[in-house]
Amino acid sequence: MRVALPGVSRSGPGFCFHFDGREIDAFPGETLAAALLNADIWALRRTRGGRGRGIFCGMGVCGECSVMVDGAQHRACLEYARPGAEVSTMPALAQACVVAGDAEIKPAGQLDADLLIVGAGPAGLAAAQLAATAGLDVLVVDERAKGGGQYFKQPGNGFALDTGSLDPQFKEGAERISQAEAAGARFMFGSTVWGAYGPNELVISAEGSTLLAKARRIILCPGAYERPHLVPGWTLPGVMTTGAAQTLLRGSQTTPGRRILIAGHGPLNLQVARELVRAGADIVALAELAAPPWRTSPTAGLALVKNAPGLAWEGVRHLSALRAARVPVHYGHALIQAEGDEKVRRGTIARLAPDGSPEPKTERIFEVDAICLGYGFLPQNEIARAFGCAHRSDAGGALLTIRDEDGRTSIREIFVAGDAGGLGGARVAIAQGMLSAAAAAEDLGAGVDPKELREARRMLKRHSAFQRALWTVYAPRFPIKDLTESDTLICRCEEIERSAVEVVLETGLIHLGAVKRASRLGMGRCQGRYCGANLASMINTGAGAPIAPDDYFAPRSPFKPVTIASVAAPAKGEQ
Repeated sequence: MRVALPGVSRSGPGFCFHFDGREIDAFPGETLAAALLNADIWALRRTRGGRGRGIFCGMGVCGECSVMVDGAQHRACLEYARPGAEVSTMPALAQACVVAGDAEIKPAGQLDADLLIVGAGPAGLAAAQLAATAGLDVLVVDERAKGGGQYFKQPGNGFALDTGSLDPQFKEGAERISQAEAAGARFMFGSTVWGAYGPNELVISAEGSTLLAKARRIILCPGAYERPHLVPGWTLPGVMTTGAAQTLLRGSQTTPGRRILIAGHGPLNLQVARELVRAGADIVALAELAAPPWRTSPTAGLALVKNAPGLAWEGVRHLSALRAARVPVHYGHALIQAEGDEKVRRGTIARLAPDGSPEPKTERIFEVDAICLGYGFLPQNEIARAFGCAHRSDAGGALLTIRDEDGRTSIREIFVAGDAGGLGGARVAIAQGMLSAAAAAEDLGAGVDPKELREARRMLKRHSAFQRALWTVYAPRFPIKDLTESDTLICRCEEIERSAVEVVLETGLIHLGAVKRASRLGMGRCQGRYCGANLASMINTGAGAPIAPDDYFAPRSPFKPVTIASVAAPAKGEQ
């Protein structure tokens, strides 16, 4: 439903576009995903099996919200609605190539910069400002239409802003974007990085053109995406990540329905629940894996207040606001099932027993419009892996880029800053962005104010300690046992059920690549971002075989959806 957050208003007259022949109302600044949800349209693409899929990640990672727009494929969460557009349900992949039609093949261009930054979130903006101030030619590339990333996400182009009424997160994001631009950094929004070659070359698709970007140093700041939580029904339209719900709200002033169940663990779920309540949504429950925060270690609580008192008290305010709104918070609970027909209609949570299984007779069923899941994060590391940067596996099955305190990877010219190298939150990302930019500037003979470096190192130390304490507080009360059933989809893109994966594993194949070739798991739009970690967990649990970094699905170009015309584009002057 459409809402109006403080300081944000719809600035232009409404307009119409068509979806499958139906007239849809929209406003400037709304994404197609938001406009379609406001029209109560949840299924945006169809799978080979005829199932509907809708917005899931909200940030262009999963491709589940793909639609056809004027004959070309687009991700509805990133594409703005525009007057007169002809939009239609994305058919199964087998028919998509027929619908797409011909596309003009334009010659590839070239971009040059001293420093190329991928991602305009907290880390990328901080790096861009410092490096541009130091005198470097800085180019920042981002898929979104505006800077800010997942943390500082800004309202879409077309909304009018009253800076005096904006909340602090909106304000700081807008200020950081302005400061980076004022320092001289160049920004390319709506641009998709889909290839990485050599230590200093990236291939970018922008406005239908292919561009080869060459830089003397590269800082990768693409951030992270939410870890999937596999339960029966998790692929139904209306089941989405907590980040997707926040993007709809903060970016397009839209809530995913009126009755919303939030489940997972961590402070983001609290924040989004509070924001949705302020916007008028009914949060039917919040299921939190951790124990109540007041039962946590006093040492962790003191560390939170000592290292970031403002953030610590903001968490207290989130809890107080939810209590005032009478939102039930169920600690030690997890989502165990989602149900519905063409979209989700019900969600079931249960308290977890010490072995991680649902405790009998503790189930609670809620009638819902949407379920939002926030069960942790996985880093977006496909570019770093394609470059050949060294990685390591953590205990949770995530691949983390190996980097030093300045963000430098095993390849001297490549840096990784922010959550793309491991979850640390916005303040850690800002400090890492500054340190990476300073190291890159030093490499290229540019000077950086020593005071800024000292402040960045203090910020990194303080907020890293805060994060350690935070995740002590939010540690799951019990680890979740596998909640899937034999027909639960492990790979949502290719519709691969758990039973099919188990059949392959029973043959003795325990290498991720071998399972992929035998089952097609990981061959879909998301390129294994969502199923890869879960397959690794199944292999590790069933066979006791540790998963080495080189055993994970290899990143492949294009990393994100682009047209064949973009891939086929010749360099200028070639025939």
